[in-house]
Amino acid sequence: MPSVVGLLEQHELAARRRVDGLREEADRIQAELATAEQEWLEWTIARERVGAVLSAPGGSPADAVVTDLPGGAGTEVEVQASPPVAAKPKSQVLVWREGLAWTALSADYQRILAALADRVRLGQGPLTCQEMAAVFGMDMVPAKVEALRSKAKRLVARGWLTEPAPGRFTLARGVSGPDGGS
Repeated sequence: MPSVVGLLEQHELAARRRVDGLREEADRIQAELATAEQEWLEWTIARERVGAVLSAPGGSPADAVVTDLPGGAGTEVEVQASPPVAAKPKSQVLVWREGLAWTALSADYQRILAALADRVRLGQGPLTCQEMAAVFGMDMVPAKVEALRSKAKRLVARGWLTEPAPGRFTLARGVSGPDGGS
């Protein structure tokens, strides 16, 4: 019959192997996420450039087209270009890079960064989402706190914030002041 210590060691070894496997999987997923975010950023930039070209003054060169009518005569017809369809302004959280201003983010994200910047300026530690909700004067209901947590986690994923302890958020190294940047 195996000893109690021997059984504990077996369980510990199995748990350690599982943790190692999960860490490897998390590293692989993190690398895949970084690649996907870079691709997403490139497509976002491309969409913005196309939108800027299409909305340039003077319209597009294809304002008039020639169509063939059933009688065989070609007739020039004026075509109204439809406005480009774009995503809601500032609805996406850009990946932080040096010099990127906070104004690139929506008001909700700017408010989170401002609250954390005040904490840093006053020499206070990280904030939890419940504390943020209280600072913002929000109702302390789970839906509101979880919405803040989702936004804070998105800011962590994009490099604006760090999460030094689970559920506690602070500005990332290099992010400072309401103008963003470094």
